[in-house]
Amino acid sequence: MRRYSDPMSTTAPGRPSLLRSLEVRLRAAFHELAKFGTVGAASFVVDIGLFNLLLHTTGKPVTAKILSTIVAATMAFFLNRAWSFRHRQRSSVRREYTMFFVLNAIGLVIAVGCLAISHYVLGLDSKLADNISANGVGLVLGTTFRFWSYRRFVWAAPESVQGAAADGDPAAAAALEDVEDGTIASTRL
Repeated sequence: MRRYSDPMSTTAPGRPSLLRSLEVRLRAAFHELAKFGTVGAASFVVDIGLFNLLLHTTGKPVTAKILSTIVAATMAFFLNRAWSFRHRQRSSVRREYTMFFVLNAIGLVIAVGCLAISHYVLGLDSKLADNISANGVGLVLGTTFRFWSYRRFVWAAPESVQGAAADGDPAAAAALEDVEDGTIASTRL
C-alpha cells in the first residue's frame, strides 16, 4: 500500500514542504504588492491630474504625459523607498535613484508608446482616447514592468533572510513579519 503524505507537513526535520515555502513567499510578495499598489494609486492620482491639466493647457499629449510621469515617479520613488521596499537590501541612494528612473523611463516608454500609437497611428485623438491609451493600457503594462523590475533591480530581496524563512527558520520568518508590519523600522535585516 502506497502512503501519501500531507503536503503541508515537513519533508525532513526542520525543512518545510514546498507548499509552505511557496505560501511564505507569496505572502511576502502580496504585502509588497499591496504597499506598491497604494503608492501607485497615489502616484496615479498625481499623474492623471497633472496629465489632464497639462493636456488642457498645452494641447500636447506626449509632452503632458512625459512631464506628469516624471513628477509622479519622483513621488513614487521616495514613497516606495521609505515604505513599500524598506525591508529590502539597500545600496546608495544615488544608485537606487538612478536605477529607479532608468527602469521608470522604460515604463514611461511603454505608456507613451501606447499613447503615441493610439493618437498618431490609429488616429484616436480625442481626450478620452488619449486617457484610455496612456492611463489605461499604458499604465497597466508599465506598472507591471515597474513592479517586477523594482523588486529585481532597485531593491533586492534580503535573500538570506527570505530563504531562511522559506526553509522554516522561525526567527527569520518572525523578522520578515516584523519588518512587514512596521515593528522593525531598519532598512536592513
